[in-house]
Amino acid sequence: MKLNPVGRQFALSALALAVSSGAYAVTDEDIMNDHETADTVVSYGMGLQGQRYSAIDILNTDNVQSLQPLWAFSFGGEKMRGQESQPLVEDGVMYVTASYSRAYAIDARTGEEIWQYDARLPDGIMPCCDVINRGGALYGDLFFFATLDAKLVALNKETGKVVWIKPVADYQEGYSITAAPMIVKGKLITGVSGGEFGIVGKVEAYDPATGDKLWTRPTVEGHMGYVYQDGEAIENGISGGEAGKTWPGDMWKTGGAATWLGGTYDPDTDSLFFGTGNPAPWNSHLRPGDNLFSSSRVALDPDDGSIKWHFQTTPNDGWDYDGVNELISFDYEENGTTVKAAATADRNGFFYVLDRSDGSFIRGFPFVDEITWAEGLDENGRPIFTEGRPGDPADVEGEKGESVLARPAFLGGKNWMPMAYSQDTGLFYVPSNEWAMDIWNEPVSYKKGAAYLGAGFTIKPANEDYIGVLRAMDPKTGEEVWRHENRAPLWGGVMATAGNLVFTGTPEGYLKAFDARTGEELYRFNTGSGVVGTPITWTMDGEQYVSVASGWGGAVPLWGGEVAKVVKDFNQGGMLWTFKLPAEHAGQDLADR
Repeated sequence: MKLNPVGRQFALSALALAVSSGAYAVTDEDIMNDHETADTVVSYGMGLQGQRYSAIDILNTDNVQSLQPLWAFSFGGEKMRGQESQPLVEDGVMYVTASYSRAYAIDARTGEEIWQYDARLPDGIMPCCDVINRGGALYGDLFFFATLDAKLVALNKETGKVVWIKPVADYQEGYSITAAPMIVKGKLITGVSGGEFGIVGKVEAYDPATGDKLWTRPTVEGHMGYVYQDGEAIENGISGGEAGKTWPGDMWKTGGAATWLGGTYDPDTDSLFFGTGNPAPWNSHLRPGDNLFSSSRVALDPDDGSIKWHFQTTPNDGWDYDGVNELISFDYEENGTTVKAAATADRNGFFYVLDRSDGSFIRGFPFVDEITWAEGLDENGRPIFTEGRPGDPADVEGEKGESVLARPAFLGGKNWMPMAYSQDTGLFYVPSNEWAMDIWNEPVSYKKGAAYLGAGFTIKPANEDYIGVLRAMDPKTGEEVWRHENRAPLWGGVMATAGNLVFTGTPEGYLKAFDARTGEELYRFNTGSGVVGTPITWTMDGEQYVSVASGWGGAVPLWGGEVAKVVKDFNQGGMLWTFKLPAEHAGQDLADR
């Protein structure tokens, strides 16, 4: 094994001392070292950089066939729908969230429930893309997660009792939160959802002990950022410097750019990386200009939320190609020099490699089979547009403009489902989809709390035999090293391990493992419902475990059009599965590890 299980850290941070009475409080050091720790998973992304790579190699290509289900925990009741959560594990306890803003603590050895918390959701919540939740955060003796009515909740991780609840935004305006918050430098950081309702995207930091707001940074040009001292807001500069530079009129006031997937953190540059969603409305003819900072990646100072740099993947986005997908830090060698890079696979079908110190463009290339809206990228990474933009309804008589066939569909070459990076192969493993859409623009005006699209669409499969494609991509060459095609769309996250394995799930219900170098399928287990969660792995008592949430749902059955017919017979569910490789199948004396 490349990495020995690490014992608990007893040197607590100042905040952890303040909020914890337990022996195993989660510290800043625990979180910063999460990617190197075998016996815990205390952050979304299996490390703040979001590589989703585990250095544990007990489970490998030689013995993965012996991976066995250990227990399955039901989320219970009638609250099914999509289960997109990534579990956390600490001191033998698993923490996981579920649909309808629920949270659980579970005994990781037995699968028995320790506590359950159900948020009291009001009528009228407006999540665009199912009632999912992607996970939580641990710090001190608290477990944090966000709710569909745009609140942050802090629970005592031992008892599940509420410590504090704070509103982040007004759900009646269309705001919600589905992403896992993160802890960076003693701050609880969150984004917001709601881009289809004309909200204003933002990233905010809170005091984990009290829930007091520390800073806020809007991600639409023209809005003021603030830091908070003694409960008072102090101006901290306008995003972009001034209003209206890349937006016409007052469109920036309802500009979208929701930060709905959460962020990653790079300690080398001390930067938070967040992606921003589509500009509002979808009808791009109403808002000529680049529409900053929509469909972009932004680097933020974690101390005060200031924007360090941005990179926009789809200027004047007219296809709903959110730029929200995760930006993952990684290093590679080129001409004897270590390149400090970051990579993202965008919904628009292009894979981008950036210099993470300043956001400058290194290279970009398609990772899907066909792109119609752009013919390529220029030397700065800016798209070279084709004539594939939906028509302006103002140019024709009637209620909609000219329809165009676009690839990828707006659900993206890759949507929310996180990819993984292997430090061994140097490859990214990208869960992607091949689909097309007919899209057209319509007249629209903003109304608080109402859908703000100005577009219509129909999604269709691009191939008869498959939609989903798990791809191994080389970020240095743009080469697709291998691919695995799947009949239904892929909608779950990916994990890579030092055992030369890549794990992901399918809507057909399978947890699968592949050879990271060749793409050969080595293992499958049917969980009974579609897997749209993200797997994790850890060690306990000298054995390696794998866990994943199962429960079909998410955006595909709601927005998928013709694609939804492919998955219409898939069963909903709500289970958390845990597997282990028994010691007798590990292949060597674990006492030597």
